[in-house]
Amino acid sequence: MWKVAMSEEVGKAVQSVLERVKQAAARRPKTLPAVPPRLVAVSKTKPPEMIVEAYRQGQRNFGENYVNELVDKASDPAILELCPEIKWHFIGHLQKNNVNKLLGVPNLFLLETIDSPKLADKVNSSWQRLRGASSQRLKIMVQVNTSGEQNKHGLPPEDTVNTVKHIVSQCSALHFSGLMTIGRYGYDLTLGPNPDFQMLLSRRQEVCDTLKLPLEDVELSMGMSTDFEHAIEVGATNVRVGSIIFGNREYPNSALNTPNPSPLPSPAPSPEKTSKTVSEEAAKKMHHLTVSEH
Repeated sequence: MWKVAMSEEVGKAVQSVLERVKQAAARRPKTLPAVPPRLVAVSKTKPPEMIVEAYRQGQRNFGENYVNELVDKASDPAILELCPEIKWHFIGHLQKNNVNKLLGVPNLFLLETIDSPKLADKVNSSWQRLRGASSQRLKIMVQVNTSGEQNKHGLPPEDTVNTVKHIVSQCSALHFSGLMTIGRYGYDLTLGPNPDFQMLLSRRQEVCDTLKLPLEDVELSMGMSTDFEHAIEVGATNVRVGSIIFGNREYPNSALNTPNPSPLPSPAPSPEKTSKTVSEEAAKKMHHLTVSEH
């Protein structure tokens, strides 16, 4: 019974989100590049069965935040057998000592979180060594810390152009695909367009002007479960949606679930985990700004 209920819920949720993505894209100004938005289903902490079910519904792009979890899922026998065209996105902070492990993942499609020239160099050399000179280039995005918060990873916005220039000129094994941001959580859209999204838009313009790149060739990965429709309306081409597809996450072995966690430094909260804490009031306000699912 659990599997039947789970299958129905995941299936309905995928179709609902895809419809909302389509409607949001139709509301975009004609001045924006007509790039169909890509839905990345964030499957962090969820079992392979849920990924297989979403895949059966036509979903192909899946995102993971942690290297070890992605390695485990990408090599899961059921996923290897039943999801041959799956496209994995890595959307978490990447430490240099995990680069080789990540790059060995089968069907790795896009690394969204390059946040320094040094990390780009490490990924570039590792990809060349692991995959060989004849391999196709690895698609990457540059992560920008648009909100300036210390607990967020990403480049300072003013370093964006020089970092992209370094990747394009010095990292021959990498294909620069676009810019990514997480942004500040719980922004109230009644105050106007999300400033983090506007910042990423302006940095893309600057990158394209400086490096003579077509606007439509530089993607924007921004927007999650609470704000993906607004993100698409202002120009996102890649949205990362988890909890409204797979349900809220549980962290059984995490200090996040303990009443009195130890006083060790805690990691930066994950995008999808923290986005659930957006107030009910803010969620209602956002809902009024978007087309209903029904």
